[in-house]
Amino acid sequence: MPDHAQPTQKPAAADAEDAVRPRVPRRPVAAVLLDFHGTLAQVEDPLAWVTAAAASCGVSLERGRATVLADRLVTAGRAGGPPPARVPPGLAELWADRDLYEYAHRGAYTGLAETVDAGIDGLAEALYERVLAPEGWVPYPDVEAVLKELRGAGVKVAVVSNIGFDIRPFFAAWGLADLVDAYALSYEVGRCKPDPGIFLRACGLLGVDPEHALMVGDTPADAGAVHAGCAALVLPCADAGRRNGLGAVLDLALGG
Repeated sequence: MPDHAQPTQKPAAADAEDAVRPRVPRRPVAAVLLDFHGTLAQVEDPLAWVTAAAASCGVSLERGRATVLADRLVTAGRAGGPPPARVPPGLAELWADRDLYEYAHRGAYTGLAETVDAGIDGLAEALYERVLAPEGWVPYPDVEAVLKELRGAGVKVAVVSNIGFDIRPFFAAWGLADLVDAYALSYEVGRCKPDPGIFLRACGLLGVDPEHALMVGDTPADAGAVHAGCAALVLPCADAGRRNGLGAVLDLALGG
């Protein structure tokens, strides 16, 4: 017996199979469709959210009280946060329509906040108003660089989001407005991801065939773009300020 195992030789038949196996052609990417929450930006830390909202109501919260209140409000349901632990029956209809109508989005989230007895007049509305402000969100670190790379390469960009309010002012405030070509927002389109209609609308706004579009998000709903004919990339969830792998878009879209 030899001291060392000899390398297994690849059968000639396998070489022949590799030679005739067709290569799957790589579809050129003419457009990138980007989810908003969890892909381009994340809501601010809950403690900062509650503290800022209370301050707008004229109340300065001690850190301990703010921490307890933030935990309770996140559990109740926060726009941009995890789903609520329970949706009261009286809010069920608004909750179901929250990403289709502005009034439903506001009503659902202010209603959930009002289930928490904070002892601060007007806090529920203040918390919601904070979500509508650019200061209430944190863009991921790679967003500007990735958008600039795509723009420089001539790749069109659309933001595709299940959301009940206009996020265009956010991109203007962050100096990114000129790097986005179109927005397909569920409350404007009347369709929510994973419905193929919202992805098709985004492609239509960009004038790009879905087969040449790449959808990038962080949930299975974003991957629903494949049913519209797009390719899809699902990124891992990351906290505000942490890198979330967005740079992988460049590898897929630009081939390098």
